[in-house]
Amino acid sequence: MSLMFKVTRIMKAVIQQLVAQNSRYFTDCYHHLHAHPELSFQEFETARFIQHELSTMGISYRAEIGGNGILGRIEGKNPAKKIIALRADMDALPVCEAVDIACKSTVENVMHACGHDAHTTCLLGAAKILNELKNDFEGTILLIFQPGEEKAPGGARLMLEDGLFADIEPEMILAQHVSVDYPTGTMGFRPGMIMASADEIHVKIHGKGGHGALPHLVNDTVLAASQCIVSLQQVSSRLCHPLTPMVLTFGKLIADGATNVIPHEVTLAGTMRTVDETWREEAKNHVRRIITETCAAHGCTAEIEMPDGYPCVVNDEAVTSKAREFAVDWIGEENIRTLEMRMTSEDFGFFTQKYPSSFYRFGVKGEINAHTGGLHSSTFQIDEKALETGAGGMAWLAWKFMRD
Repeated sequence: MSLMFKVTRIMKAVIQQLVAQNSRYFTDCYHHLHAHPELSFQEFETARFIQHELSTMGISYRAEIGGNGILGRIEGKNPAKKIIALRADMDALPVCEAVDIACKSTVENVMHACGHDAHTTCLLGAAKILNELKNDFEGTILLIFQPGEEKAPGGARLMLEDGLFADIEPEMILAQHVSVDYPTGTMGFRPGMIMASADEIHVKIHGKGGHGALPHLVNDTVLAASQCIVSLQQVSSRLCHPLTPMVLTFGKLIADGATNVIPHEVTLAGTMRTVDETWREEAKNHVRRIITETCAAHGCTAEIEMPDGYPCVVNDEAVTSKAREFAVDWIGEENIRTLEMRMTSEDFGFFTQKYPSSFYRFGVKGEINAHTGGLHSSTFQIDEKALETGAGGMAWLAWKFMRD
């Protein structure tokens, strides 16, 4: 039996023990965060809570990065030898919680419906464990607590632009997300492309409104908007390569006229997603062209806003393969899942553009939430036992990467 194998086996037992010792801490953090959600870029109390916890642990940090962002730092022996980063998001959603639980949201129409409270809890938990072990690894572990994942332009982008890594730069970054599709005690990985880009489309169509019974005297803004939605489907069905996944969806159409009134203005809003960054830029041009020309054909004009949204999330092949291998050591091959590529998006893509990274998931499905809602729903719940997998798994992966 090699010395490295013996050290790994001993450290696994140590981390398992620390997970068990801190399980109450995990649930206490989670209950507090779940009961006090804050919307994107308004996470002031959440940031203060995180800073308090880091200070209590004796972990140094910088705050107010890109808004409410925080960067913690755990230095082991020889701090410059290797530098890795762990990231968690911390914002909530404008959702009214519909499940009566002990830690139900105390904020009207705001809820942690995407598990970011669990992500923050698990990073705090992993930090607590890793800080106990800082004499057992060489290098530095950075802790990224990120605001505004749910709202463009994205907290990841703002933190990077605000000099997140100005004085210390990681070699790689790990991030995790809850999954209600997989049972508690599991972890899922996928190398390469894993999540789509996301760009918002906001359109205002202007024309001469008027009486619905006199259409020859007006510009039919409603018809123009309707035709835009129909015509834009060719972007995904005809202009996009058939083997390139793409979604173009409009979920908002406001024509505030009446049964016999054609309004002067109609508003459209939608989302465009793809997994090809080159095609993404081409598709934006097609969207602008089709809207402009379709509106002109109806005697209308259009204001189009398509701000740069989130890039694709692309997992580094080597980092993700190692992370999966380390996870097998932690929870066994039978508890590892291969994730499917998703057309949902994540601003973690800004990190994957710049640093070798891996975005993985941990299962949170148990008896308590077997029949409740999914992500972004008012009945979303997690099995709190999964916090041990999230915190312990992240601590284990970090320690293994520091030793690798």
